[in-house]
Amino acid sequence: MNVAQTTILAAEESADGGLDLLLPATPELIAGVIAFALVFFFIRLWAMPAINESLENRQKAIGGQMEEAEKAKAEAEKLRADYEAQLAEAQAERGRIIDAARGEADTVKADLIAKAEAQAAEILDKARADAAAEKARVMQDAQRDVANLTVDLAEKVVGSNLDRETQLGLVERYIAELER
Repeated sequence: MNVAQTTILAAEESADGGLDLLLPATPELIAGVIAFALVFFFIRLWAMPAINESLENRQKAIGGQMEEAEKAKAEAEKLRADYEAQLAEAQAERGRIIDAARGEADTVKADLIAKAEAQAAEILDKARADAAAEKARVMQDAQRDVANLTVDLAEKVVGSNLDRETQLGLVERYIAELER
């Protein structure tokens, strides 16, 4: 602690009021300024251009990256627009396919209905033809039975056997007249 006390006492005794404690001695001050000027000169001469070049390179690299990012963004926007256009086209195509399928289904439905109606008409016509044929057959059978019954009845009434062929001819003519 003696050194500190001695320094404090020396500062109090000095006429400058302790300013020389803060400022170095004049030769040290001049040497310090010259050393600072030399270091500043060499830094300015060699270090500053290298630092500036590094900063410019970094700025160019960042600018290039920003340009690439803008290009990538523009490309992404273009791809998104293409995707949306393709999506809209796909939706329109889907609508056309659905409409075509509905139209085709309606056509198939109409064809099936027409075929079913045609088959029903054929079945009905066949049934009518069968009914007419059956009616004609039944009528012939009935005419034959009526003719035979008439001949049998006439034989019983007359009591003698008439010529069967003659009687059948008479009955058939009578029935033919009735049909007219």
